[in-house]
Amino acid sequence: MAKWKLISTIAEEVRTGKVTASDLVEQSLRSIKAQSEYQAIISTMESRAHKRAKEIDEKIARGEDVGRLAGVPFIAKDNFLTYGGKTTAASNILGNFEAPYQATAIEKLEAQGAICVAKANLDAFAHGSGTENSDFMVTKNPHDTSRVPGGSSGGSAAAVALEMAPFALGTDTGGSIRLPASFSGVVGYKPTYGLVSRSGVVAMASSTDVIGPLARSTEDAALVLDVLAGKDPLDSTTIDRDSVPYTEQTGLLKGAKIGVIKEYFDDGLDPGVKKTVQNTIDTLKKAGTDVHEISLPSLPLALACYYVLCPAEVSSNLSRYDGQRYGYTDKKAKNLHESYESSRSTGFGTEAKRRIMIGTYVLSSGYYDAYYKKAQIVRTKLINEFAEAFSKYDFLIGPTAPTTAYKIGSHSNPLDQYLTDIMTVGANLTGIPAISLPVGKVDNLPVGMQIMADQKQDRALLSIAKQIERIL
Repeated sequence: MAKWKLISTIAEEVRTGKVTASDLVEQSLRSIKAQSEYQAIISTMESRAHKRAKEIDEKIARGEDVGRLAGVPFIAKDNFLTYGGKTTAASNILGNFEAPYQATAIEKLEAQGAICVAKANLDAFAHGSGTENSDFMVTKNPHDTSRVPGGSSGGSAAAVALEMAPFALGTDTGGSIRLPASFSGVVGYKPTYGLVSRSGVVAMASSTDVIGPLARSTEDAALVLDVLAGKDPLDSTTIDRDSVPYTEQTGLLKGAKIGVIKEYFDDGLDPGVKKTVQNTIDTLKKAGTDVHEISLPSLPLALACYYVLCPAEVSSNLSRYDGQRYGYTDKKAKNLHESYESSRSTGFGTEAKRRIMIGTYVLSSGYYDAYYKKAQIVRTKLINEFAEAFSKYDFLIGPTAPTTAYKIGSHSNPLDQYLTDIMTVGANLTGIPAISLPVGKVDNLPVGMQIMADQKQDRALLSIAKQIERIL
């Protein structure tokens, strides 16, 4: 399929009449249909996409401003509320749900002329690391169809890698943008917590959920973030954005202080991944960066901490799906209690039920102090250790994942799936920005390197990531 140009170039060509928004939408939809065997897409929004493209083309013909993303097609993970189709979160319990309003992120992109053409597959309610937990289909890795693309934003990552659209939206609760970016060979950006509004996005764990782009380059990711970032009255957790655009360069690669996280290179890291990331670190040293090994002693506890706190919040957030107000309801139920029980037991998949039960357990009387409270203490310890590290270093780096993409079905044990997040959950628990860059391949499978910065240092992080891209 035809490769997409930089997003800024596409938008400029639309504004100048070199190409039409309608042609771009058609190109995107053709690519989606031609590559349906990868099962990256749950549904397309053809009618609305064509209508929006026509409106944009007509505005351009009248000489009107259509925005920074004029006519650029994009794909949204199917936990973003959108018009023009269903929002399912890849779960049977929301199989027929049509959103009454759009997510703020979608509204902001559309205000700048972008066009949502499709909804991407995901692990149901974003519970997973491989997109195998979708209630509808298993998305396949673009580089090897016998392997997963990563998760939970696997459909979004695969769609970008397959050139179905110039960029896609994902959500990152414990690594769900960065992990599929690593497995699928694209750029995945997790902003500082609160920088992008979560209004209109199906909640997983509200204290770690973050919205971000998956793209083919850091430059594209920065442009999308620049459109998305900022406070939103519909989301009280949002923070002020940087006054300088996130597309602007800041700081030099030469002289940058970079800490290599020791714990990420301990036992369990695939030798090929280790060698590939180490080669990149050696390249950074040659480019003049000040690189030193650093230890974060509490980091090995991050995964256990996350899988106490995350299910607790999942249990709370999924309580709203009771079969009464919206979503699936068992019409054969004879009374209210039976309706609750039957609707939830039928509508939720295995992983959602598992996380509800774990979350309810750790929040229950007698276990709250033993598990949930201790996990919050560990989280505070992690925040303090990362803050101490960033007082000495500008950026921290390591592998995004301990392995390359694993075989479909090989991680049927839930613990195996959870361990895949071991290198990404730290950034979510501490609220810092992080990016996964493709830095090479092992046996023709992509390897991602993760770069992290202190809270609200998103522009510096994107800037350094762009410079690293240039030397690889």
